[in-house]
Amino acid sequence: MTLKRQSSPKRKLLAAARAASAHLPHAIPPVLFLTDPARTPDPVRIAKSLPPGWGVIYRHFGAPDAGMIAADLAHVCRTRKLRLLISADPVLAMAVGAAGVHWPHARLAASQKWRGAFPLITASARSPAELRAIAHYPIDAALVSAVFPSNSPSAGKPLGPLKLRQIARSAPCPVFALGGVMARNANRVAPFAGIAAVESLTRAFDPAS
Repeated sequence: MTLKRQSSPKRKLLAAARAASAHLPHAIPPVLFLTDPARTPDPVRIAKSLPPGWGVIYRHFGAPDAGMIAADLAHVCRTRKLRLLISADPVLAMAVGAAGVHWPHARLAASQKWRGAFPLITASARSPAELRAIAHYPIDAALVSAVFPSNSPSAGKPLGPLKLRQIARSAPCPVFALGGVMARNANRVAPFAGIAAVESLTRAFDPAS
């Protein structure tokens, strides 16, 4: 039983989080859980099980109940000491008292208007060139994808952990590995990057899974 617990996906992700937190700035969560309307229909339930100090990026994609879910997430995150970011919606982030905003790379220029408005702002990058562009904006950390093969429809050719390590060394801000990051491979990127994921965190921390 002990051996089974030690090899569980949750245990592996917790170990990766400890490795990531050892090199990330204190204000940046070691792990970011990204919500998805299709793959995480009840993000509040999952957030209730996440360890303190981790983060949640709520991606509502214009859902009609976005305000209600964001408010519920904000309550859970305050209670559990999680950092909540709202994707591409600073107005909603301000309304619910979120810690910050996550910007897709296509919306990066909009972050200038909100400089200094939030303690934490992240952005997406899919190439070294996009990551370099982030240096001109008020971004605290970048989610770089795809690192491993991913089922996400927006995932491109995977960079691989070695390429991500090279990118992280010259990046203008701390980076998170996104795309195909699972319990079995999170330890390959945690020594130099944060962990960002949808499905692997859902499987490990959703009480209903």
